[in-house]
Parts: sequence; structure tokens; C-alpha cells
Amino acid sequence: MSLFQAIVLGIVQGLTEFLPVSSSAHLVLVPWWLGWRSSPEVGFAFNVLVQLGTLLGVIVFFARDLVRLAVAAWQGLVRRQPFATSEARQAWFITLATLPAVVAGVAIKEAVEQAFASPVATSAFLLVTAAILWLSERAARSERTLDSMRWPEAVWIGVAQAAALFPGVSRSGATMGAGRALGFQRTEAARFSFLMSVPVMLGAGLLTLRDLLGIPNPGALAAPLLAGFTAAAVVGYFSIRWMLAFVAGHRWTVFAVYCFLVGLAGLATALLRA
Repeated sequence: MSLFQAIVLGIVQGLTEFLPVSSSAHLVLVPWWLGWRSSPEVGFAFNVLVQLGTLLGVIVFFARDLVRLAVAAWQGLVRRQPFATSEARQAWFITLATLPAVVAGVAIKEAVEQAFASPVATSAFLLVTAAILWLSERAARSERTLDSMRWPEAVWIGVAQAAALFPGVSRSGATMGAGRALGFQRTEAARFSFLMSVPVMLGAGLLTLRDLLGIPNPGALAAPLLAGFTAAAVVGYFSIRWMLAFVAGHRWTVFAVYCFLVGLAGLATALLRA
């Protein structure tokens, strides 16, 4: 993987991680369309590790929120009233919503890695994301805030996040769609989705660091990884800002149409190359 390729893919990651269009799908399809080749192990490691760049972006953007949630959770434990405040409940709900992805990540790791090597499967999963976005907007019948969230709803959103381990199933699309289907406001669903991405992305990055050590000559990837990380962090930060402003006044139909068209383009390319 060249430095130029890493920067391009870092920008792609930053642009698409927090938009409901599946960053993992773009990291699979863009190199495939452009004819950029790398080993499956290197490609998978890069795809996960470059997410640490967007993780930095979301941590910087939500730094105050994360500190408030952490302090509220700690104070609740000290006072033996862990769910006494709205912020404390949200902190524990984010933790609870992380568990399904942790379990699924261990149980289906090999299947996920195989899917990353299949542009056809990735394209098909994009059609799933399109359906999720389309249906979730039509299922919403109320405009709730996160203060009204209950623990089974946090688990349900966490299950949606676990499904998004597969490339093509957008993590933000699945979790925001699940939140929207439960009746939460678009901005509230997006905020919870972005905050709950922190522990999952951090855990995935740390696990992949271990796998990276098993790749021949991992030092050769240092410069591309750093370049991709930096590009993803900067672009991801501004992508979050734009997305939160967009969802405040717009429906998600445009993203559903985009995922549908890109998924069809991927399947069509596979047929032409067969």
C-alpha cells in the first residue's frame, strides 16, 4: 500500500464513517474499483486501524460530552445510585449497547474477515443498509429524546451495531436507524450512535494491533498507516459536524438512495468482471 493510497483511503474513511453509507464498504470497493491490491491481512488491518483516526475525531468532537458522562457514571457509583441522573443512565446504556458487538466480534471474526475480501458480499450488504435507512424513517412515529431511553432499547441499538461488523452494513446507519425506529429524534439517534462508536472502535483497533504484529514486515506499513490515520481524523471531525447539522432538518432518504446505487454498481461491476 502506497502513501498516496493510504491518504485517499483515510479521506474516504473520514468522509463515510459517520455518514450512514458504510465506511467499510467504501474501503473495500474503492481499492477494488481502482485496481489497488494488497493482501487480505494487510487490507483488513488497515481498514480497522484507520478507524482509530475517526475515533480520535469523535473523541475530540464529543470531548465535553464524554467527560460529563464518565463523571456522572463515576459519581453514581460512589453514591450507590448508578442510574440517578440522565447522563449517568446514558453512560451505562452506551456500555450496555457495546456488549452485543463485543460478543459478535469474537464469535464471527473469521466470517467478517472473509466478507472484507468479497466486494460482491459488501455490495449486497449495502442494499441492506439502504433498506434499513428507508424503513427506519417510515417506522418512526414520535420524537423522543435520550432522556426517555430504556435499557432494552440500548440493547436493541447494540444488536444493530453488531450487525454492522460486516462491510456494507453501515454502523452509523444501522444504529441511527434502530434509534429512529424506536422513535428518537434524528439528532438524538445520531448523537447516541456517535458516542457508542467510541468503545467499539477503540476495542477493534486494539485487537487489530495484535493481528498487525503477525503480518510480515509490519514496519513497512508505518508511514501509510500514519498518513491514513491523520487524514481520517481530520476529515472525520468535520464529517461529524456536518452530519449533525444535516440530520437536524433532513430525512435520510438521500443516503438510502446512495447506498442502493453504490450497491448496485458493485454488483454490476462484479458481473462485468466475471
